[in-house]
Parts: sequence; C-alpha cells; structure tokens
Amino acid sequence: MFLKDPCGVCCIFVTYLSVFYADYVIVKWVVLQTMVNSLWGSFNVVMFNTVIFFLCMAHIRAVVTDPGTLPLFPSKLDFSDMHSSESGMTKTVLSRSCYFFLGCDYVDWTVCTRCEIYRPPRAHHCRICRRCIRRMDHHCPWINNCVGERNQKFFLQFLIYVGVLSTYAIVLVGLSWLTECKECSLDVPLKQARIMHSVILVLISALFGMFVSAILVDQIQAIVTDETAVEQVQNQGPYRPHKPKMTLLSEVFGREHPLLWLLPCSSTMRKLDTPLINHHV
Repeated sequence: MFLKDPCGVCCIFVTYLSVFYADYVIVKWVVLQTMVNSLWGSFNVVMFNTVIFFLCMAHIRAVVTDPGTLPLFPSKLDFSDMHSSESGMTKTVLSRSCYFFLGCDYVDWTVCTRCEIYRPPRAHHCRICRRCIRRMDHHCPWINNCVGERNQKFFLQFLIYVGVLSTYAIVLVGLSWLTECKECSLDVPLKQARIMHSVILVLISALFGMFVSAILVDQIQAIVTDETAVEQVQNQGPYRPHKPKMTLLSEVFGREHPLLWLLPCSSTMRKLDTPLINHHV
C-alpha cells in the first residue's frame, strides 16, 4: 500500500536523497580521493553499497507491505446504539453482536465507529491511513505507512541499517582525515570541495544516526514489554505480561535463526494473533 500523503512522500524523498548523497560522497570524495590505489578502498565501496542495498530493500518492504489493515464489511452495519451511547457499547452487547455477524464470541473485540467494523484486540484506527491496523504501533512518515503487525520487522531493519550506514560514513570520513594521504590532490579547490562534502555528510550522518537510534531503542523496548506506542499512550499496560523476551522478538522478526533476522526477505505472520474472519452479513 502507498499513501498519497504529502508529508510521507517528502520524507521518503529526503531519505533516499540522503542515502544516495552519502554514497556519492563516500565513493567520489573519500575513496577515490584517499584510497584509490588500495584494496581497502574497494572493500569499503562494496561494503558501503551492500549496506545501502539492504537499507533500501528493508525500506521498500516497510513502505509497500500492508501493516495489517482490517478489511471493511461488504455492507454497512447499524452502529446507532454505539453512536448514541456516551460510554460506548458494553462488552456483553459487543460479544452478542460479534456472534450475530461473525459467528464467534470474542468478548475482547472492540468497535471502530469510523471504519464501522468490529476489530480484534490491539487493533487501532489510524487517522492518516483512515483504516484500522492490527497491532498498530504508530504511523511513520519516513515509510509513509503505519508500523503494524506485518511490517514492523522491515521497519526495524530499516532503522538498524540507517544506524549502521551513518556510523560507517562517519568512521570512513574520520579515517580519511586522520590517516596521512600521499595520493591526495594538492589542488586547493578540490581539497575545499572534499572538506565541504565531508562536513555535510558527517552532520547528516550524526543527525540521522541519533534519530534512528532513539527510535530503535524505543521500538525494542516496546516489543520486549509487549506494549505498542498506542497502548503506552492509552495506558493499557502490557498485553501478555509473562512471555519470554526472545519469544516476543521472534513474533516480530520470525521463527528463523536470529542471525537471519536482519535479512529483509520473508514476511512474518504472527501465529498467535486471532485470524481475520470472513465477514458475511
């Protein structure tokens, strides 16, 4: 899914502009100026672009993957009792309604009066996507999408790769200036251009590195405490308080070996979530 949200589109443009600018500076102004005749330079070009490749793959998958959008009912339901009540529908009434429309008795399901659907536990409505999202954490403009049940893995991978790329860029720029370079051009305008691009890249890398690090820590904390950002704001408390941390992490990253968690390949389906039910009304 791709939203036509101006803020989200601008954030995506800024993301790729920054990434490709970093690649341009590292290749042209760092490697080709200071490491052109060494295998160390070729190695860094390959490694830096490998990180960029994984970053772009993770970002694209976070952008286009459905975060867990709940399907709408094929026909409108009568929520007049819900709209007229100040406190909303009681769990008893909701349970009876779920049984009538869905053929099941889910007392923990709630009602979204904007989508006019019944939604399972931990699903929340996004005002930007204008839909209810399963296990919604938050809406992120940097991926122009919600972070939910099905794409949180790719969002976390994106954050990790941005942090790695930012650190890698700062280290390479630092080494290029701390190490004596006998092959560097003595041309003053060329040297000034290298200084300018290096300073800009360090500032951008430091800014993005600190930003994604803070978000990544917050995301990991939310996973191991089993409490999304929406639930923290609503002060709902942990959903399943006594699960092992590795189990909670594997529900997001997948059941494969933890060493494979950073590969933006297969999608993850949370086995313990209530499956979506075909709505027949």
